[in-house]
Amino acid sequence: MTAGLIIILLLVLFLPFVVKPIERNLEPFLFVMGFLAALVSGVFNGELFVHALKDPIFITLAVLIAGLLFKWLKKPIEGAILKVSHKMDIRLFLAIIIVVLGLLSSLITAIIAAIVLVSIVSTLSLDRKTEIRAVILACFSIGLGAVLTPVGEPLSTITTNKLNENFFYLFQLIGVEVIVAVLAIGVVAFFVLKPIEGDSGLDGDNQAEGYSEIIIRSFKIYLFVMGLTLLGAGYEPLVNQYLLHLQPGALYWINMISAVLDNATLAAAEISSSMSTETIRFLLLGLIISGGMLIPGNIPNIISANKLGITSKEWAKFGAPFGLVMMVVFFIYLLIMG
Repeated sequence: MTAGLIIILLLVLFLPFVVKPIERNLEPFLFVMGFLAALVSGVFNGELFVHALKDPIFITLAVLIAGLLFKWLKKPIEGAILKVSHKMDIRLFLAIIIVVLGLLSSLITAIIAAIVLVSIVSTLSLDRKTEIRAVILACFSIGLGAVLTPVGEPLSTITTNKLNENFFYLFQLIGVEVIVAVLAIGVVAFFVLKPIEGDSGLDGDNQAEGYSEIIIRSFKIYLFVMGLTLLGAGYEPLVNQYLLHLQPGALYWINMISAVLDNATLAAAEISSSMSTETIRFLLLGLIISGGMLIPGNIPNIISANKLGITSKEWAKFGAPFGLVMMVVFFIYLLIMG
């Protein structure tokens, strides 16, 4: 069993990087891998399948509804953005946008927050360096804020469901830390972002989404979370055997691999109801902070980079050192509070 699960985990972690068709069809691939993991570990049954069918419902509906609302309100929102940005110091405006998107992402979902971010950046006329840094800081903010509710992003959905906790569990667990971090990112943005007049910005894809695109994305999220549920159940025995005895601090730094691997997938494979609250806090914060360091780490990063044409090198140049500083600060904080 152990050898089979390790092989499946290696396939999940590395095939999307080397096989382009799998990268483009990650959701069905993850569903198949989750199904295989549940079979190999011997936990697949009717109850688990029904559980996997129910888990993605709320986040799927949130993505669908928020996507439709933004499609219908896109032009008025962009008009309001231009009007307000012309009447306000641009650095203050960007800082506020970064904070607001971070705090709202737990309600409108990280995916829609990223699409709104792309729309805002495409509407403003800023230089490329400023826009790239603003996008990266906003994605850190969105990645953090979206974790506060199960509808925010797949990581929070799968964590809440795996631990069989209520809607506000993650807000109660790490809400203070997340909100303070989002506000701090806004302050950093105000001082770091220094627009240069006359320089050209990002060439973004800011076309309004079609209804088919919105529906397909919602279905993919459903399949993605369903696959994560099966994957998490399949790896529960392995986690209980090998990870429960690790120090929380060790798990925190191990999860820096979230910078290059989707953090929701790692959460599904790692989190167990047998873990202590302290361990879950270390594990989650390690995942969501490092998830902003590189493009593959989180859904908002991928959406923003793809639509705005940000390269991996451009992202890493600013995102990696900023994320590392955040990791160190949070680690010291967690050790003191622990």
